[in-house]
Amino acid sequence: MLFANYYQPDRVKNASFEEIDRHHTYNPTFTNRLLRAEFLKRGIELNNPDVNKGRDIAFSIFHDGQMLEPVSGRKYLIATENPYICPLNRDLHYLKTFNRVFSWNTDLAALPNVSHVFIPNQIQSKATPSFIDRPIFSSIINANKAFPPGLDNDLYKERINVIRWYEKNAPEYFSLYGLGWNKPAPAFTASEKIERRLKRVASQLFGYKPFPSYAGEVVDKETVYRKTKFAYCFENVANLPDYISEKIFDCFFAGCVPVYWGSNTVDQHIPKECFINRRDFKNTEEVHRYLLNINEQRYSQYQDHIRTFLLSPKAMEFDTTRYVSTIIDQVLNDLHQVQ
Repeated sequence: MLFANYYQPDRVKNASFEEIDRHHTYNPTFTNRLLRAEFLKRGIELNNPDVNKGRDIAFSIFHDGQMLEPVSGRKYLIATENPYICPLNRDLHYLKTFNRVFSWNTDLAALPNVSHVFIPNQIQSKATPSFIDRPIFSSIINANKAFPPGLDNDLYKERINVIRWYEKNAPEYFSLYGLGWNKPAPAFTASEKIERRLKRVASQLFGYKPFPSYAGEVVDKETVYRKTKFAYCFENVANLPDYISEKIFDCFFAGCVPVYWGSNTVDQHIPKECFINRRDFKNTEEVHRYLLNINEQRYSQYQDHIRTFLLSPKAMEFDTTRYVSTIIDQVLNDLHQVQ
């Protein structure tokens, strides 16, 4: 049996492979568990470093960029996090220190050690409710987060714009779900922080609601999306090539039609008939008017296109099995070359 280290921030005692991810509400560990299981089939035990203490290590895998003490032996990086959140995932000097980097980011394609992988999903297709069986007209399911001001392609702030437009103009057509919306939006300047604190106190003492459309947290996004006709599905930032996260697939799996804004290459990989492209509209008001004109027949056509896509080879490019096999094949090939 060979042993390998899997470095993931704040994960010890093989928390990376537990069935319930205690660190991220909407990010189940299925992918990590499948990666570990497939390595085990090949005689390699993948563990968090503390579990492997005292053992000879065949190689190390880093889950997103991390500043650690130098690691001996072959090392690999899985760089799937948004680089605005994890800047090391686009740091060329850092990336060049790995034997192989696995990333969706085609801007890195010129580096000889980069292999392309999409952010993985458990691709599935099943029966979903029809148009008339979805009582929620539109929704957003996200956490209440923000980037500091000044980021041109910031979509956190665009989510806020959607929320505020509906709360002001069409509250009966929209519901907000996720973590932290019972609190005011994040603040960055001193005056904003004071204002946020005052609003926080008002919400605790006087029932003030920072976001009146907030309908609560959800344990499973699918339970809401199966009741929702349209979901505003925005990545955290726009215009990253092939940065297509689980967000749009969460909608697809529930038969909910997404209003998508994010990757500038999405229509190269997902048929445009499967979603409503927010880039095609000037503002939320235009989007809302368009959604109001989608009848049951048109909605069914969107669902048919989504179902056809999920059953296609193109969708399987996003499947966890493809992601896992790409990584394992590369690592095994490297190990065989060393032998």
